[in-house]
Amino acid sequence: MTAPNLVAKWSTWTPRLLSVLRIVAAFLFMQFGTAKLFAFPAAIMPGGGTAPIMSLPGIAGILETFGGLFLLVGLFTRPVAFILAGEMAIAYFLGHAPHGFWPVLNQGHPAILFCFIWLYVSAAGAGPWSLDAKRGM
Repeated sequence: MTAPNLVAKWSTWTPRLLSVLRIVAAFLFMQFGTAKLFAFPAAIMPGGGTAPIMSLPGIAGILETFGGLFLLVGLFTRPVAFILAGEMAIAYFLGHAPHGFWPVLNQGHPAILFCFIWLYVSAAGAGPWSLDAKRGM
């Protein structure tokens, strides 16, 4: 197979790889929420335990757990991804940026990556492997 044919064939996978990106990112994203709400797979709150539901971390945990679940299955993907992109921008500027400029030092790099992944998904949609695709959205 020649290089141009290989590139053309590989590019046909773009929609499916969008679905893979959404599924993998949502699975990873949900773990931040479940850690805040249920201390699963581990407690990440200062002092251990879980976040109070009506606190900023508690609300973030709800958004991350249940928004992540919606994105995992690809349901209402565009609006949910847009809301979660905003949540991650807020998380970065309130929780990480005050601790220094460099994201790797202020531990904000996951928030930045998730922000831009969800922003992209909000524009691109869920891809073919989703409930949205089954619903014709």
